[in-house]
Amino acid sequence: HDGTGPGTGVGDGGDDVHRAVTPHLDDGLGGVLAVVAQARAGLGQHRHADARPRPAGGLSVSGGEEVVPTVNAAIAAAEDAGAGVLYTQDWHPPETPHFARDGGIWPVHCVQDTWGAAFHPQLRVSGEVVRKGTGGEDGYSGFTVRDPASGHPSDTLLESLLRDRGVTTVAVAGLATDYCVRDTALDAVQRGFATFVLIDAVRAVDLQPGDGARAFEAMRRAGVRSALAIP
Repeated sequence: HDGTGPGTGVGDGGDDVHRAVTPHLDDGLGGVLAVVAQARAGLGQHRHADARPRPAGGLSVSGGEEVVPTVNAAIAAAEDAGAGVLYTQDWHPPETPHFARDGGIWPVHCVQDTWGAAFHPQLRVSGEVVRKGTGGEDGYSGFTVRDPASGHPSDTLLESLLRDRGVTTVAVAGLATDYCVRDTALDAVQRGFATFVLIDAVRAVDLQPGDGARAFEAMRRAGVRSALAIP
């Protein structure tokens, strides 16, 4: 791989790219795998309506809808293998420092109990959902949020849900590569999970050109491995 584009692996390809979300993802895995859908999450999926292409959603990710069938395939494979699937979901109040109008960098998106906060209607949702930012907290990782005033981090329920299930390996999919997927994968590996990013089931915002490629490199350097949801 050349390090660019949605089909790019975190690693250099070859033996680093595996068939994902099966008990044979790695020797000795034994089926103890979660897929966090960043929708977000053990399968990580983050697929909000507000991440649909403009003008449908308030926070557009180019090509975002294209990953839904691939993510669904990963979820189905995880379920068939007896692995768990978890989701993360932004669930912002109407006013939060996360939004540009309140001092942040993002347009209004994923506001609680609105169409834009809903998962994509074609996304297969079959596991527990971890909602983030419910009290105006900031942060992209499925594992942590930050107090908007003090910056103090606190954990979401994601890690405890994974530990309770005996999960040792996490595969992350969804949107967006350069924010929620990246930070969730980095937190997962830092917390001791064997971590994969499903390179055919993510897309980048690319707020600045090359952000997606830089996110893949940051994940690779931290020890996140690449995998394919569909071989």
